[in-house]
Amino acid sequence: MSKSAELAQLIRDRAGAAPVSHGLILGSGLGHIAGEVDGVAINYADLPGFPHAAVSGHNPVLAVGMLEGVRVAVFGGRSHYYESGHAGAMRLPLEVLKALGADRLIVTNAAGSMDAVNPPGAVMLLSDHINFSGLNPLIGERTDARFVPMTDAHDARMRAALRAAATAEGIDAGEGVYAWYSGPSFETPAEIRAIRALGADAVGMSTVPEVILARFLGLRVAAISVITNMAAGMSDEKISHEHTKSMAPIGAAKLERILRRYLRDLD
Repeated sequence: MSKSAELAQLIRDRAGAAPVSHGLILGSGLGHIAGEVDGVAINYADLPGFPHAAVSGHNPVLAVGMLEGVRVAVFGGRSHYYESGHAGAMRLPLEVLKALGADRLIVTNAAGSMDAVNPPGAVMLLSDHINFSGLNPLIGERTDARFVPMTDAHDARMRAALRAAATAEGIDAGEGVYAWYSGPSFETPAEIRAIRALGADAVGMSTVPEVILARFLGLRVAAISVITNMAAGMSDEKISHEHTKSMAPIGAAKLERILRRYLRDLD
């Protein structure tokens, strides 16, 4: 039995055998949503092989249960490339998600904006991404499955459903392209100018590896950024991780309403 199958069975033993519909990965300052799941919360430390997800503002638990009538698996934290130097750090958790029966994944993050139409506190749906880091979580994969097409990496139908949910909640959700920067240092103003020239609307230190891995595993994916700051050189505000955590709840309240409405309105 594979490692992911063993862990999936361990989770089913604790959370029940019913298959999961959706997975959800929570970004910085958004981990409280895991506590809203009516089910079982399992610490990553109790799931051998799961990442430590030790960044402050993350909640390293896997919550499996019901949220707005839908069975979900919510990852309260993620491991970032900058923690381990391993772009594929979230591969095992996503393999476990697939083994639990999920076919859809929603990824969230805290991001810096490069467009005044998406100011701090806003929510931005990802239409596409740019792998500015050049890293890839599938490096080392030996099969031809590593050649994953990314033309439709961000599922248009899921994004449309999330937009409809935002509209129903009276929330003006933007849309744009997210650029992955490896971190952990923040970007320089010159790097931000370069990323903007490439067509990015927001920048962050996560999400892209998980989208690539999810597509590799055959999961449909949608991603949402909570804008916590303007990117370097775009304003006079001081950028820091503490600032990110302090600003995240503003957009997180909107994000939670969108996610709940999306789940309630699923066909």
